[in-house]
Formats: sequence, structure tokens, C-alpha cells
Amino acid sequence: MARVPDRADIVVIGAGIVGSSVVRHLAGHGWRDIVLVEKGPLPDPGGSTGHASNFVFPVDHSRQITQLTVDSMQQYEDLGALITCGGIEVARTRERIQEFQRRMSSATAWGVEAQLIGPREIADLVPYCDTDQLLAGFHTPSGAIVDPILASERMRSLAAQMGALTVCPQTQVTGIDVANGHVHRVRTDGGDIETETVVVACGVWSSQVAALCGASVPLSPAVHQMIDVGPIPQLQASGGWIDFPLVRDIDHLMYERQRGANLEIGSYAHRPILHRAEEIPPVGSGDQPSPTSFPFTAEDFEVQLRQARELFPSLLADPDPPVTSAINGLLSLTPDGGPLIGQTPEVAGLWSAAAVWIKEGAGVGRMLAEWITDGVSEIDPHTLDIARFHPHARSSTHVRARCAEGFPKIYGIVHPREQWLSARPMRTSPFHPQEQALGAQFVEVGGWERPQWYESNDSLLHEHGDRTPVREAEWDARWWSPIIEAEHLAMRESAAMIDLSAFAVFEVTGPGALDYLQHLAMATVDRPVGRVVYTPLLTPAGGFQSDLTIVRRGLADFRVITGGADGARDLAWLRAHLPEDGSVHLSDVTSGVCTVGLWGPRARDVLAPLTEDDLSDEAFPFGTARDVVLDGVPTSMLRISYVGELGWEIHAPTEHGLRLWTALAEAGRPHGVIPAGIGVYGTTGRLEKAHRLMGAELSAEYNPVEAGLALPKVKSADFIGKAAYLAARQQDPAATLCTLTVDDPHDREGVARFMSGHEPILSMAGEPLVDNRGRRSYVTSAGPAPSLGQYLLLAYLPPAYAVQGQTLQVEYLGSRFPVSVCTTGRTAPFDPTMTRVRG
Repeated sequence: MARVPDRADIVVIGAGIVGSSVVRHLAGHGWRDIVLVEKGPLPDPGGSTGHASNFVFPVDHSRQITQLTVDSMQQYEDLGALITCGGIEVARTRERIQEFQRRMSSATAWGVEAQLIGPREIADLVPYCDTDQLLAGFHTPSGAIVDPILASERMRSLAAQMGALTVCPQTQVTGIDVANGHVHRVRTDGGDIETETVVVACGVWSSQVAALCGASVPLSPAVHQMIDVGPIPQLQASGGWIDFPLVRDIDHLMYERQRGANLEIGSYAHRPILHRAEEIPPVGSGDQPSPTSFPFTAEDFEVQLRQARELFPSLLADPDPPVTSAINGLLSLTPDGGPLIGQTPEVAGLWSAAAVWIKEGAGVGRMLAEWITDGVSEIDPHTLDIARFHPHARSSTHVRARCAEGFPKIYGIVHPREQWLSARPMRTSPFHPQEQALGAQFVEVGGWERPQWYESNDSLLHEHGDRTPVREAEWDARWWSPIIEAEHLAMRESAAMIDLSAFAVFEVTGPGALDYLQHLAMATVDRPVGRVVYTPLLTPAGGFQSDLTIVRRGLADFRVITGGADGARDLAWLRAHLPEDGSVHLSDVTSGVCTVGLWGPRARDVLAPLTEDDLSDEAFPFGTARDVVLDGVPTSMLRISYVGELGWEIHAPTEHGLRLWTALAEAGRPHGVIPAGIGVYGTTGRLEKAHRLMGAELSAEYNPVEAGLALPKVKSADFIGKAAYLAARQQDPAATLCTLTVDDPHDREGVARFMSGHEPILSMAGEPLVDNRGRRSYVTSAGPAPSLGQYLLLAYLPPAYAVQGQTLQVEYLGSRFPVSVCTTGRTAPFDPTMTRVRG
């Protein structure tokens, strides 16, 4: 065991594929005095890196996961640890073929070579496969296998060659000390290490290690069954390690691949088998080949072995095939299925690199090294940020419920709007009882139950039915209703109440509050009391970190309002940048505030009888906020709109929410006011106004100039990302965000289809559109515009195509549909002069 140094610039805990990649890239970014601590032996420390089925299929519906995978493959190839053999996912059902068409769209959007092939082509590539039972295949020629132990060794060696790394194997971390909320020491059985930065890359042990200092890494170890059958004469005779493509029998939730003379069979079809980190035995104890290779439960694999025999009858003809290895191998699952990357929200200086598969391990190492070093990474970590989870979602109860539900989704067909069903309801607004009585159909965001539409509005279809098309294709209709479009039209005619209590609300006060927010916000926050400021927060590189609203309530009193999906992440960012002098107080008041939006041409008429305040445009202009008493309820009213109508966002103490909802509903009844769901707020109303959404249009990969959000002037105060923002303003944008209309939504069978996002935008010749930064054009948001009778798409386009009237194509589920550029930049398709909003 190497001597444990008493000081390090950074300590990385875990020497698997991810930890080894992190140290390699930290060294490449100039870090020295890196210490890598590993409790197991090397080169195979005993975690998932050593037993995981080490294959790579490059295409994922997530842009970020695909980017990380492609980057990892290139790194593995450069390390001499990659064998390219191709991969085929096979379909047994029509539903799976449709999913493969969707995967083809993702492959095109993200720039990965792929083909849909038939049974004969599958047989040509995999001669041992009985293709009579198959309908099609999704073939990625770049599919490959990795030697993760070799890759890890070589990455550690590269760091050591730079004189940057000390490796301490067979060294147990026993504690992590924190002072003033920041890491300052790692304790081990070989001595203590003073440090201010720690990376937890411990795989299934990550939550246990993070808990040593009060942080949470919300994952659960889960079983993935694998067996190796062999030697098989045909494979032994080939003499190769892998001579035919990887095969995912994905409708059976399993895979088969050659491993020399053996056939490896892996399954995700069994029941979810979850463990806890404390149940994993220490290295070297017990009869297990490694701590994460649990005893095989054969009864969970009986069906899968039979199905493997049916697909590979000539290879598995032996009724009792010899099994050379059979394990219940552990991997890490998370509540939403994504990796856990970034600084933990509980402890500054403690970074997570957990729940990462081998296929993206090297890319995650690069991402984290960039993020720690520069405060930003080339690949946007938004959807992977560990800070995305609210406190309830980090609890063991929630984690285990969602991981059990998510296990069959690994190879399942997951709809873009699919809802999680477990651990609900968790957070409800005070309006929830009324919403249930009105037949609200709920979707979840940040743990909140939000009405998507109300069945009580079904009668609106009789009035607006000719403008609310029924979606004939079940896939397009899933988690959608024509009632949403009818609610939208009713709002445009009268007014609608929308529950927005999922907003995250933070109070920022203190003598340093103004300077603090000025340092974070792109727009100037030094406005008169009562002004509402919409502003992005930028990354150091000038991309989008957040997108939120700031209300100046007093000289040193501000309210920050952000979306429910981003609340936890934004709170972590705000906390991470608090000044150390105590001049700013930041508090999360979300649970104490309920919010309802009231918008539509009759909104002022509805509110007037409920208050003595003057709500006229002269007294209460757009972009301002005031405290107003409504029917005895103290509220804070914001004159803003995300849906393009006159109205207010109304905030009130939660205990008054029930009275507020009732008062608005009763006052609105004579005016035809309806309750409307978030489908109107977040999709139809938003898209008609070309409003951007964080995580869709707004990401770290694009800047405010490209997004059409550059302000007329740049404030004099310094702020994060200012230098990059100034540079972007001096250059022609590489892409421009545009609104497109689908000119003919009918596919080859004459069925109208409705895109949902991430589909590639193509030229009329069928070529991908690529800007001068190498980014491909794809749909960032999609949805109907009932007021216009159109279906709208948002997409970044290279300048040559960002021209009103430009005709292009969008690829969706195997068909191509004609589209046209409707507007460019921030110009709204509906009411572009904002006449309706300003009342």
C-alpha cells in the first residue's frame, strides 16, 4: 500500500473506470498533487468496473448521454482498449419497430451512424441467430466492447506520467471532515489527507461514502443478472474474442454477446432486486468473486435462458450447457435513471461521479475535470447534475421506489412525456382538492402534482372541437388531450386560472443582496422597488445556467422565482455563490407560497371586485409587482405573462390558498373563467409566444445572442459569463433560434403525426443542418398553436437557413414532414407586438 500523503490538491475516491478517468483529465487540466484512494486491490478493485458487461451501444435519446458515450468511445480507442464489432438491437413487435424509427431520428440528430435492417441482414451479420422470430434490427456499426480494467490502468498511468498522481490502493476512507460547509479533510486507515476538493467515484458505495460528511448521493445498488455459457464449439473454433455484433434482444429485456469461446447472456427482465450499500461485503470476504458479484439466483433467469436458446439455437443446443460464470452483478440505479454528476448541494467541495455506465465513463471523467477546473464543461451537464434532486427525492424511500419502477425501463420503451407512478403524491398545492374535484389529470415536476388538463373542461370540445384535432396515433396521444387546446382557446377568449405552485421561490435579503444578484444575473437587477426582472444566469463560458424572474421588493429585499423542474439545481447554484461575509441571507420559501396565474382578456374584470386597488394599466403597468389584498387574502401580484395574455401571477401564503382559489373561481364564473392545466402554460401558450424553456432551448451549449435574448445594452456591473457574453455580441451568431410550422403533418399512411422534441431538422435534400460550431439542428420544443391552427417547432438553425419562409424537413418516426420557418429570433408567431399582454 502506497504511503498516504498528508496533503492533496484534490482527492478522488474510487479507482474504477470513472475515478481513473477523472484523475487522467484532472492531470491534463494542470492539476498536481492528485491522490486516488481505493479500498480494493488494483488493477481490479472489485466494483462494477470489473464485472459489468463492457459493451457500448452509442445511441441514446438523451443528447448528453450520446455525447458522453461517443467521447468515451474515442478515448477508449485512443487507449487501445476498444474493439469495434457493431451492435444490433432486434425487434419482435411493431411497437419496437416504431421505437427503432425514433432511435434513428435520435441517431441522425446526434450524428451517429445507424441503419434499420431486416431479418436477412441480421442473419448475414449474426449467422448463429434464428431471425425467423424477428421483424427488424437497429444497427450501429460503431457498437463496441471495452476492456475497462485496461482502460483504467492506462488512464492512471497517463496521470502518473505527468507527475500528478499518487495512488493509494487497499486504503479505506473512514471519514470526510467538513468545516463551515466545505470539505477540508479525508480520513483513511492509512492517515489523514488535508484537501479542499473531493470526488466520490465509488459506484454502488457512493451514497455510503458521501454520507460520511452528511451529503447524499441518491442511488441504489441493483442486480443485473449475467451468465457466461461455454466453451461453445462454434465460438471456440472462431478463435476470436468477438466475431459478430452485439445483440440486444430488447423486447425480451436481455442481450447476448460473444466472449471468446463463451456466449454471455445478460438480463433486465427479472424482478427488481435492490440492495443497500451496507449489505455489500468487504473486499476479500466471503465466497463471492468480488464484492459486487452476488450469488446467482437461477430461478430469476429460467425464462431468459429459454429465450436465449430460441434466438441462438445452434449455439445453445446442449440441454444443460456448461456455465463458466453466473452472477447477480450490482450496478447503480437512480430515481430518474440518470447519472449523478457535479458538486453535492449539501457540502461544498464534495463532487459526485456516480451511477455512470462504462459506456460513458471516460466522457464523464473529462466532463467532471472540466467542471471542477473551469466551472463549466464542454458537454452541458444540466440533466445530469446531482443537484437536480429536491430533498424528498434524495430519501431512501423515494430512491428505492423509483429505482424499482425504473429497472424495467432500462430496455423498455419510454415515452418522452412518460410519468413516474411510484412515491406519489408527494407535494400538493392547497388547490389540490378543488383540482381533483374538477377531474385534473396530473403530471409531476419536482415532486409537485400539477394539473396537465381538467376533464371538467370536456364540454369545451363542443365549442372548439373543430380547432382541437384528435390525435389518431396512440403514441402521439399519450399523456396529451385535445382538452388542452380547448382550454387554450377559452383562455384567449375569456380567462384561465393556472396552478403554478410548483414554482421554486427564494428570498434574498441583506445589505449585500443587490451586489450578489448583480454578480449572478445577466440583466440589471438594480431597478426601482416593485420592478420585475426576467434574466438568464450564465455559465462562465456564456451559456445558460438558469432562466428565472427576480422581483425587487425592497432596497435589500428580492424574490427569485424559477421553474419547479430546476428549483433544486438553481438553489444549489445560488447557495454556492453566496458571499462568505454573511451580508446575504438566502431562504427557500417555496413551501410557504402558493401561486395561481390568471390570464386572459377578462382577467382585470375578474380581479376588480376582489380588491380596492387600482389594477389599470396606468396604475399597475406590465413588468411590475405589488402587494394587493384579494378578498381578504394578502398577495403579491406580478404583472407578467408566459402565455401572451393580460393577467397576473398571484403569490399568496399557502394557508390562504384555498380561499384565494375559491374567490377567483367565483369571481370569474360570470366571465367564463376556467381552470387550465400546465399543458396551456408550458406548451401551447408558451410556443405561440416563442418563449424559451430552460433545458430545452436554453442550455449551456448556446448563448443569449443565438437564443435571441441579448439585451440592448450590457450593464456596467460585472457578472458571471460577462466576458463570454460580450464576445458573443461582437460575432455573428453560429445559429439562431427559430419557430417553424409543420406544413403537412400527414405520414405515408395519411395519419396526422405530432412531434414531441429532439427530432432532426433536415434540408430539402435530406441532409442534416450543421452550424459552424459542429452542432446539428434538432427540435428543442414542439406543440400545437390552437390560436393559429398550426403545429409549431422551435429549433436552432444555421444563419443560411434562419430565414422567414425557408422550407426544410423534420424526421419523425420514419417519415419526413415539410416545415417552414415562421419567425426568427424572439419574434412571436402570435401577437408579436404584445398588444394583448399589455392590455
